[in-house]
Amino acid sequence: MKRHLSLALAAALLAPAVQAIELTRDLGLELNAGIYSDYRTRGISQTQNDPALQGSATLLHGSGLYAGVWGSNVDFGHGSSTRQEQDYYAGYYWQIDDDIALDLSYIEYVYPRQSEFNYGEYQVELSAYGAFLGGKYSNDMAGDQSYLYSYLGYRATLPWELGLELRYGQADYKDPVFLSASGDDRDSYQEWESKLSRSLLGLDWSLSYVDTDLSEAECAGYYGFEDVCSATVVAGVSKTF
Repeated sequence: MKRHLSLALAAALLAPAVQAIELTRDLGLELNAGIYSDYRTRGISQTQNDPALQGSATLLHGSGLYAGVWGSNVDFGHGSSTRQEQDYYAGYYWQIDDDIALDLSYIEYVYPRQSEFNYGEYQVELSAYGAFLGGKYSNDMAGDQSYLYSYLGYRATLPWELGLELRYGQADYKDPVFLSASGDDRDSYQEWESKLSRSLLGLDWSLSYVDTDLSEAECAGYYGFEDVCSATVVAGVSKTF
């Protein structure tokens, strides 16, 4: 899932007038819709490198509590009957001071017509002075497979109001699930992303470079396609209400 509590959204938690639709003095609703040239999560395409239409609705409370739903089209191929991902999430955002914040959440991933793909995930992210460090853990992915995704990165505003986000992450599985062409196996892989963004003409534009260290053989062996883990550029445009 691409959703994460951005600094702009975090500000909306405590100042609903930023972007969220004000429902009451303490409660706001943020709506977002966007189209992207690919749906990549943790470096892996969920649409076989095809475009994705995505949207979300998030209730934001002035206390820092939030809850919402996020959705996207997906395509896992190989006769998969699901064509949609629906994520339900709830969490607490603690603004410790102007520069330091902590985000705690739980996310339930649902794939209609293919419930064996469903799983839940706990997330924590600490951000300070533009840097961020986080982790996501699931103990019910693909049956009894546990999974830990840890990441770190940096967000900054460049000249001309350009947003910059750099992220490096590592996904660790309980069992060795990636098999190389030489027969070696491993239980983890690394991924990274560099993203530029800018608001223009009332829309939010983004351009990302995404890559992983998985070989074509490792990618094909686990995900079924050799090109869904390779380097790509993802362009996107979205609108927040």
